[in-house]
Amino acid sequence: MNKTCLILGCGDVGSTLGIRLLAKGYRVIGARRNVAALAGTGIEPLALDVNAEDAFDALPHADIVVYAISADRFEEEAYKVAYVDGLARTLKVLEARDVPPAHVFFVSSTSVYGQQDGELVNEESETAPSGFSGQLMVEAEQQLLNSPLPGTLVRFSGIYGPGRDRLIRQVRDGRIAAANPVMHSNRIHRDDCAGVLVYLIERAMNGEPIADRYLASDCESAPIHDVMTWLAKQLKVESHETIQSPLRRRASKCCDNTRLVELGYRFEYPTFREGYRQVLKEAGIVTVETK
Repeated sequence: MNKTCLILGCGDVGSTLGIRLLAKGYRVIGARRNVAALAGTGIEPLALDVNAEDAFDALPHADIVVYAISADRFEEEAYKVAYVDGLARTLKVLEARDVPPAHVFFVSSTSVYGQQDGELVNEESETAPSGFSGQLMVEAEQQLLNSPLPGTLVRFSGIYGPGRDRLIRQVRDGRIAAANPVMHSNRIHRDDCAGVLVYLIERAMNGEPIADRYLASDCESAPIHDVMTWLAKQLKVESHETIQSPLRRRASKCCDNTRLVELGYRFEYPTFREGYRQVLKEAGIVTVETK
């Protein structure tokens, strides 16, 4: 019988994950509000609205559950519903089952870290964010850590990839982040998000040990000024405006992925250079190196 993976919140990352698991012989069920978006992927659709009272009452059995539901807007109540309340209700349903899943994965983020002065952070670093988004994410994480179910938190840094081109658009408009003060940034390509989850899922299903949390970010934490300057070169544009805070929410830290790399995961896009070249290529943009 095929191993079954249930992806709650089967959006961009979840769909990419699901397609990769299908190729490995898994049965994949994808839960999301708009299931029409899963047409043609091979992922079995399951309509789910996190705001509905009975949203999680009839979850199908699965060997692996990936909780990747995202808030539909950047507001405190939306974050609480999606992350804290939604995960709590999911865990309650799963814990009550005679045959619980073999492993539960919670897709978290590096917003759980409150460090803002370029500090190096890893899985053991303090999580004391000042904003509501990070605080609620920490609360949701703790629910899984306190659950009797085997579970793992995966903290993704800034996700980019096809269709996630905000930074590229800023650079094309001639806007570049200031060099000083230095603002460290961290990112991971959408495909590596899926790759990390596949790697951890396979280990869990094979009975190989995995930790209860991983920081998933690529191998180079770089100043955002350097990233945007590099992009400007690829796009052959000159900056005419300096922006002080190109990130949606101000933060400056250096994410350390040592635990994940030492486990054996190899990044498809180790730095922003390889990743953004792929994004630009897919968008039909000829870069300096590939001209």
